[in-house]
Amino acid sequence: MNQIFDFFLEPYRSAETIDIVLEIIAVIFGVLGVWYGKKENILVYPLGLINTTIFTYLCLKFSLYGDFFINIYYTLMSIYGWYMWTTLVTGKQIGITTSTKKDWLKTMVIFMLTALFIIGVYLYFNRFDRATDYFDTVTTGVAFAAMWLMANKKIEHWLLWIIVNIISIPLYYVKGLGFSMIQFIILLIIAIQGYKEWKKHLNNIPATALK
Repeated sequence: MNQIFDFFLEPYRSAETIDIVLEIIAVIFGVLGVWYGKKENILVYPLGLINTTIFTYLCLKFSLYGDFFINIYYTLMSIYGWYMWTTLVTGKQIGITTSTKKDWLKTMVIFMLTALFIIGVYLYFNRFDRATDYFDTVTTGVAFAAMWLMANKKIEHWLLWIIVNIISIPLYYVKGLGFSMIQFIILLIIAIQGYKEWKKHLNNIPATALK
């Protein structure tokens, strides 16, 4: 039992209390944000902004420059997504849709550019020398693409988040970050539920439109 507690607590033994509290707050708001995203509720973005803003500060404080830039992107995409979900697009409110070939092309471009950027950051700081770095590159690229699809209410963004979470669970176990691992387990469950709910909503659109 002590080994289990040590696994979760060891990375935090030298951390300041305020930083631990901030991380917990960020995780809570992050999970809540994804939950509201599952419900297609606009609160996904203000809650997500709290999460990414806190993590941006923490990453900068601890010189995690790669993660710092990642959270900057998440913050900007949250603002963009908030705008897209609340504004009128082509005369009507943006709704859940499936991705077109053009959407997938943009998604692939975002993934490739992100992967190249992350590789560049790792090489610049002379850190691209561990197996986890390769997985970080993949998950970050997929996550960036998922954020763009999510902002445009493309149902496939849930599939990308499922991939990110599946990879991140063992990845953060290897890193020894137990609390983050638990977070990704919760996010995986919510992502699966979110895809099912959005799929059900999408399937009901024709029937609703006929009423």
